[in-house]
Amino acid sequence: MVEVKLNSQVATLYYVQKRPYCDLFLKQVSKWYNLVIFTASVKEYADPVIDYLESEKKYFQNRYYRDHCTLRDGQGYIKDLSSVDKNLNNVIIIDNSPISYALHENNAIIVEGWINDPSDSDLLNLIPLLNGLRYTTDVRSILGLKNGEIALEK
Repeated sequence: MVEVKLNSQVATLYYVQKRPYCDLFLKQVSKWYNLVIFTASVKEYADPVIDYLESEKKYFQNRYYRDHCTLRDGQGYIKDLSSVDKNLNNVIIIDNSPISYALHENNAIIVEGWINDPSDSDLLNLIPLLNGLRYTTDVRSILGLKNGEIALEK
């Protein structure tokens, strides 16, 4: 359970659960990559949830929130990965919302949204892919191979 106060109002308690294999995923992947959180949520809501994710160990090097996103009318919030790192060769976004990575589709790995499915193994299944990607000179050369086409921008 996490406590959230929005705009200095009365605190609201939220029941938060970690996706299956979350701790294993963060522990392993943080050995290979500098992890950051980039969320379309507001800081006041996101920070308690991120703190809960990091209750065992600090995994994330930085946090980016809704105010770091661009609102595209009628579609949602877009995350500009160049605000994380100007060199996108080794930047990967893992997200369940295609609009979030609309500017950087070749850096994206899409995952299904998760709501309390204890049999979910998406994070576990991502570990071998992320292990392999750390040896590439440009992750977009692999992640851009969607539908059998090279989508790498030059």
